[in-house]
Amino acid sequence: MHDIEPHFNWRERYRAEDDSESPFHGRVYSEFGFTNRVYNYLLHPQWDEFGAETLYMKVLFVDYDEHYAIIEMIGEWNDAVHNDSMHLKREVVDQLLASGLTKFIIIMEGVLNYHGSDTDYYEEWYEEVSDADGWIVFVNLHPQVLDEMNDTGLDNYAHFGHHLNDINWRPQKPSKVYEAIEGVIQTEQRRLY
Repeated sequence: MHDIEPHFNWRERYRAEDDSESPFHGRVYSEFGFTNRVYNYLLHPQWDEFGAETLYMKVLFVDYDEHYAIIEMIGEWNDAVHNDSMHLKREVVDQLLASGLTKFIIIMEGVLNYHGSDTDYYEEWYEEVSDADGWIVFVNLHPQVLDEMNDTGLDNYAHFGHHLNDINWRPQKPSKVYEAIEGVIQTEQRRLY
């Protein structure tokens, strides 16, 4: 896992460490000092830790005018033991919400396992974004992660599923990824009403 870097193609457009609104503003990265790990596996030092023991992230892009963030995750998401959703909500999402962001695209292809528990932090996050016509989307989930998220009832608070898997986002510009996801969400919402 030490050679898996966060997506780098958008770095000329956005760097969380240079964004004064970002929870990671001012962070300095080493290319050689490997300190973060998921169990016995070292992670590339460009991944950001946010308090979770086995889950790391990278804010890849933020657009304050359109109110969205694209975030890439890696590791094991464990709410049952480590309450990772609390760390994500309190250490990252709350600050992004305070900066006016209401739409969250969470890229999950690097998350190998999900262990669910209660849904309090997802419900709180959902209520805050839906009050501002926002949403939470999990993209490219592995089958076992999708099943566990469904079993936990996260589909009440976030959009995910087979129609949001296998999205080829890497060669796209961030605005194109956002437009495509927003189109899927609008189509889903029209079906519900």
